[in-house]
Amino acid sequence: MVNPRPIERTSFGVAGGQETHLYTLTSAGGLVAKVTNFGATLTELHVPDRSGEVADVVLGFDSAEKYLTSRSYFGAIVGRVANRIEQGRFELEGKAYELARNDPPHHLHGGTKGFGQVVWAAAPKSLPSGPVLELVYVSPSGQEGYPGTLTTRVTYQLTDDAELRIDMRAVSDATTLVNLAHHSYFNLGGHGSGSILEQELWLAASEYTTEDPDPGVTRPVEGSPFDFREFKPIGRDLARLSNRPLGYDHNFIVDDFGDGLRKVAVLFDPRSGRRLALETDQPGLQCYCGSFLDGSEHGKGARYEQYAGLCLESQKFPYAINVPSWREQVILEAGETYRHRMVYRFSAL
Repeated sequence: MVNPRPIERTSFGVAGGQETHLYTLTSAGGLVAKVTNFGATLTELHVPDRSGEVADVVLGFDSAEKYLTSRSYFGAIVGRVANRIEQGRFELEGKAYELARNDPPHHLHGGTKGFGQVVWAAAPKSLPSGPVLELVYVSPSGQEGYPGTLTTRVTYQLTDDAELRIDMRAVSDATTLVNLAHHSYFNLGGHGSGSILEQELWLAASEYTTEDPDPGVTRPVEGSPFDFREFKPIGRDLARLSNRPLGYDHNFIVDDFGDGLRKVAVLFDPRSGRRLALETDQPGLQCYCGSFLDGSEHGKGARYEQYAGLCLESQKFPYAINVPSWREQVILEAGETYRHRMVYRFSAL
């Protein structure tokens, strides 16, 4: 096993009066990842295609200042509670809580200043199995309206087997809610290559959960545009959707969910041959095809138009705290440990 190159640290600008840094991880297997401690955010991920040509396959920016003003959550760790809480309110241990309705009328991705909008402490490590960056953030009780002081640790690791591993753990001193997610937008043709609608997707999901006006309902994918149980272009059934802007932004229920990692998604780009397989230990997968992107955001020399990237966010179910049969998914008792693991495996065909 070849020892990886040491992690490089450079300045990444100032956000909210705090200096931020960019950490470059390089694996012996040829992958390069860049992560900033602002939002524990993956800003770049360089992956070879079938001919060995390397491209950056995630959407993002080249400075912390741009992340500070963006509301697209490019590459961030989002929380305390990723996705939506209905009407921005919930009850816990007999007490009612009101949260910011930053996705009216709902609460989204932790609020107006969630985990993707704060500076984390970072500690780089070079291990024989690949470079590792550990990031830590302590969210005080009451921040964004949530109870309990929550200490969150996230690690990014590149391995010699062309994997990006993301591990998330959190511990609270009081009962609270936790549902963290990694929010990268992938485009296997390269982040500035245009639409992902011709790239092919497979999902291990026979059901999905609905949102407005009836969150908490599950429906089968059979016979619907949500059926990705066999590979198909992401855009093939787009016209059959009814939401606006037109696109996928839905939580899929992982088939045969149980303990340990489960392969839940595979994304393939026929043009470049790049292939991404996602394994996770979470019961849900939010699939979002970038339908709200409108060309107003420019990142790393590219303009991000609608459908410029695909998010595959493993997570607990959205709206869970207000759905009686799901609420235990997102409740973390004092002293218990929340765990969430993701493995992105890259190859080329």
